[in-house]
Amino acid sequence: MSRVAVVTGAASGIGLGVARQFARDGYLVGLLDWDAEGVQKATGELQQKGHSAVGVQVDVSDSQAVARAFDQVRSELGPVTILVTSAGIDSFDSALDITPEKWERVLAVNLTGTFFCIQAALPDMIAAGWGRVVTISSSAAQSGSPRMAHYAASKGGVISLTKTLAREFAAHGITVNTIPPSLVDTPMARKAEAAGVFPPVDTMAKSVPLGRAGTPEDLASACSFLCSDGASYITGQLIGVNGGFYV
Repeated sequence: MSRVAVVTGAASGIGLGVARQFARDGYLVGLLDWDAEGVQKATGELQQKGHSAVGVQVDVSDSQAVARAFDQVRSELGPVTILVTSAGIDSFDSALDITPEKWERVLAVNLTGTFFCIQAALPDMIAAGWGRVVTISSSAAQSGSPRMAHYAASKGGVISLTKTLAREFAAHGITVNTIPPSLVDTPMARKAEAAGVFPPVDTMAKSVPLGRAGTPEDLASACSFLCSDGASYITGQLIGVNGGFYV
């Protein structure tokens, strides 16, 4: 029986790249995203290629909505034993200008939303005695990033959460790892570039030792391996997929 994989933030960028890779890997794929139109378009793309997929609109910061989304995936595809948490938002603000509302929203989506999704998937993994979780954190949490205190803090929390859950659920055959991307050419990065709050992606790419920005496919390949049987002895790790930008 094919395994069921859920990918959050699956309407675009890294999440969409991972969903496409998982479909090619032969998994049944649940695509979750706050963008209802985008997630249905992405789901339709996979279905047109003959893959089994279901798309669900959800705000990952809403625990009840997350529970309903996972229930829908279970009812249509089966128990969830693979999860990649790519849903996230960015924000560029001086620490002096971050309002309580903005701080809380960034952490609610990036950190709390990641926890809610893992929490929703864990019972299926425990029942199966096998599970794979990959969180998408950020190199901003490793190096710090000016004007992104809320974002970097949220992603630092994701790294700590990953390490804690890896230790807590290892006895159940569940691995939990994180990928902290650096420069990845995604719609979110290009949107920030267009708004003038992020340097041009093509300019920044010149600083990457491998000479280019990362792609969603680069991240998806790493997720594919970490979620395979071949990665059964890797857990609680930060797997840098960054072209050598951070080592």
